[in-house]
Amino acid sequence: MAGLLARRKEPAVVQTLRSTAAATIAYVVALQLSSEPAPLTAPLTALLVVQVTLYSTLTTGIRRVNSVVVGVLIAIAFSVLVGLTWWSLGLVILAALVVGRFVRVDEFVPEVAISAMLVLGVTQVANTAWDRVLETLIGAVVGLLFNVLLVPPVWVETAGESIEDLARRMRQLLLGIGEELTSPIPVARAAARLHEARRLDNDIADVDAALRQAEDSLRLNPRVKEGLLHRIVLRTGLDTLEICAVVLRVLARTLTDLAKEREDEDLFPQEVGPALEELLAHVADTIVSFGVLVTTRVSESADAAEERLTNELLAARAVRDNAAELLLRVVQHEPRQWQLYGALLAEVDRILDELDLDHRSRRLMEELDRHSRERREKRPRLSALREKLGV
Repeated sequence: MAGLLARRKEPAVVQTLRSTAAATIAYVVALQLSSEPAPLTAPLTALLVVQVTLYSTLTTGIRRVNSVVVGVLIAIAFSVLVGLTWWSLGLVILAALVVGRFVRVDEFVPEVAISAMLVLGVTQVANTAWDRVLETLIGAVVGLLFNVLLVPPVWVETAGESIEDLARRMRQLLLGIGEELTSPIPVARAAARLHEARRLDNDIADVDAALRQAEDSLRLNPRVKEGLLHRIVLRTGLDTLEICAVVLRVLARTLTDLAKEREDEDLFPQEVGPALEELLAHVADTIVSFGVLVTTRVSESADAAEERLTNELLAARAVRDNAAELLLRVVQHEPRQWQLYGALLAEVDRILDELDLDHRSRRLMEELDRHSRERREKRPRLSALREKLGV
């Protein structure tokens, strides 16, 4: 019971409860309005229409109703002309799939063929066809009203938690790499760190899915103000962490190459290893501070997160300069693998540059300008009216 209560706000749990309620209501309504003894098309449609977000519910409902109605009309036409035979069934499926592409029902093209086959295969086609259309409309309307009257939750918090978890996983990887810089590293161990860095791609894909759901939950949602800004803040934040993950993978590759060259000796001289370990620790903390800043929405908390990130960046750059000086002295006396030393510093610099507040501000402004420009291009008259009204 405690586990269920703890998961009651998860998208999967909420989706299950909402879909069950909507399907049940649709079936009860269809029993009153349809002549079918078991109008299961209505709950089926409601089940498929009710999505996690209001935006996806509206877009999905319209396409699903369109696909079913088109399939029914095709079935009526074929039943009048030829009836049901093996070759007419093949023609119905072919026609339904082709027509489905033209009516732009997107992922519901198979639903056009399914509706046509179900209607074509029963007796008294005309009555059954219109009953199916009625049930489909009932299910779609119930699904739409369900999400309009009971607005789905906003999944920004869930997406924010995913972004912060990603930042913390990156931090743990950096800390683990840093702890190994003060002693000889077996090539197998360095390669394992590289594979761990590569697995971050899977984590990013999961976070991206959670973020897309959060973006949909912000669209057309009356609970949300400045939904576009929230979407851009989260999206650009994830993009930055994705770039950092790529650079982190390159950094792990650099250390793996260095480990191959120095199998039986320390990876770095004694005075350099601790400095680099401290540097990676600061970079790791900077990544987490960035993740917290991206996901913080309250102004006071955002100011504190911004100040913390600024301090982390300053500390990381100071330690980076010290590590660069130590590496330079080493290279002057022993230039072996100097290019790998330079690559390591360049990769750290790239991560710090991506996390820089000025860089982030420019990125946000660019994205806001791009969205505004695309909106003006799509709806030039509406944009011109808004400019005149000062909206």
